[in-house]
Amino acid sequence: MKYLLTEEQKMIVDICRQIVKDRIIPVRAEMDEKGIFPWEIIKEIAKSDLFRIFVPEEYEGMGTGIFEVCLATEELSRGDLSVATSYAASGLGLIPILVAGNEEQKKKYLPQLASGSKLAAFGLTEAEAGSDAGSIRTIASKDGDFYILNGTKQWITNGGEADIYTIFAMTNPEKGVRGASAIIVEKGTEGFEFGKKEDKLGIRASATRELIFTDCRVPKENILGSEGMGFIIAMRTFDQSRPAVGAQAVGVAQAALEEALNYSKVRKQFGTPISSFQAIQHMLADMATNIEAARALVYHAAK
Repeated sequence: MKYLLTEEQKMIVDICRQIVKDRIIPVRAEMDEKGIFPWEIIKEIAKSDLFRIFVPEEYEGMGTGIFEVCLATEELSRGDLSVATSYAASGLGLIPILVAGNEEQKKKYLPQLASGSKLAAFGLTEAEAGSDAGSIRTIASKDGDFYILNGTKQWITNGGEADIYTIFAMTNPEKGVRGASAIIVEKGTEGFEFGKKEDKLGIRASATRELIFTDCRVPKENILGSEGMGFIIAMRTFDQSRPAVGAQAVGVAQAALEEALNYSKVRKQFGTPISSFQAIQHMLADMATNIEAARALVYHAAK
């Protein structure tokens, strides 16, 4: 289908396809096998200004929207899901700053993230709390001009590799979901450490780690919005980020279709490529139809 992309959107797609062809495909098998974080590819993505897609122009971004993020994420996912996940997770980590940060916080952090010189990560999930922000157990206790963080976050994408973390913690546990707050924590802050890197079955080049807070002192200026806004910030973040998850699925499905199509042209039975068999053609046509329907749904949601 034709989606009437603008020239800028076509450029984003073309740049991502070039990165996939030149930088990702030649090394993706080795990265996945050895669990190597794709720093060299991330640097190439940053050099191509693709991290600026997430950020408004006034903070050194491109001023584009969720749709452009989905275009980039889909194309990178066609090459390797680990690279696309590492890229998209940095966008996920910066969205809370974008939606709830004050001007000083935005000016401090967003230009660094737009340039790709630093990555972000989103710290909500715990062993017994996923998207349910009201069930988190990490505590942020007010102590003068600081918050003291204690607790553990689990399965955090970009954990250990990112420099800037948006962490969700309970500032007032008695209030339940209304007692959750969001706080920016920088890598290197005393009392902030990383647990083991998870040895995953797939998407192995993407880093997934525990975040461990032990009497971690964070300046009160790092709180996003105000105390008790954590759940709202998390939900607003999900509203903006979820279409890109769909784009990842579309991208990897498109890659699978292309591999299947190529294989059907070289695999022979009865002296002829199996692509000439109607049963195979029906399978490929069904795959293409379902992928195009999924793409249309993702694009509609992103717009």
